[in-house]
Amino acid sequence: MTTAETTPDLVPDFGDGDQTRKMAFVCSKGSLDMAYPALIMASGALENGVETNIFFTFWGMDMINKKTMGNLHFSPVGNSATHMPAALAPMPGMQAMATKQLKKSLEDLDIPDVPAFLEHLSDMGCKLWACKLSVDLFDLTEDDMTPLLDGVLNVADFIELIEDAQTFFISQESGVRCQERSASRPSRARVTMSPNVRSRSWEVVSS
Repeated sequence: MTTAETTPDLVPDFGDGDQTRKMAFVCSKGSLDMAYPALIMASGALENGVETNIFFTFWGMDMINKKTMGNLHFSPVGNSATHMPAALAPMPGMQAMATKQLKKSLEDLDIPDVPAFLEHLSDMGCKLWACKLSVDLFDLTEDDMTPLLDGVLNVADFIELIEDAQTFFISQESGVRCQERSASRPSRARVTMSPNVRSRSWEVVSS
């Protein structure tokens, strides 16, 4: 007797049925390479009719701070994905060069800068939220942040808002990948489901 091999689904079945799909992205990094993964995935979700929220916290506040959102940087230090010799990455001028190169590559692909991208997402119906703790921590006011924001929420309110959503945490400093954790293949990317929080969580980490 032979058995047919089956390939596991890339995206796990959460048993949503006919429920409206929801996705949430938590942005905690303010570097250029950590800003775009959430923006690009959020755009794709919205284009597929998925209700989408983005929550900015800690250094991710730079993505919505008027003073910094148009001037995010990309550092090659500690980033193996740049394929740059480790001794060269910290040298003066390397961050400016890496930032310029990344921005040029994005521009060549007709990908807008962060302020324009956020405006695009907002126009598509994406909800943008600032973390109340981070606003207080960095002593920010409403005038300091982009007018595209839908509001300032504490964590408890955001968790309630994204109930039943797939939640992506953008973390670490080089690239992203997302895969399901299994017992036979441990992974730093994870899919978890808390008994107290009905939101499914995916962590997006470096490859």
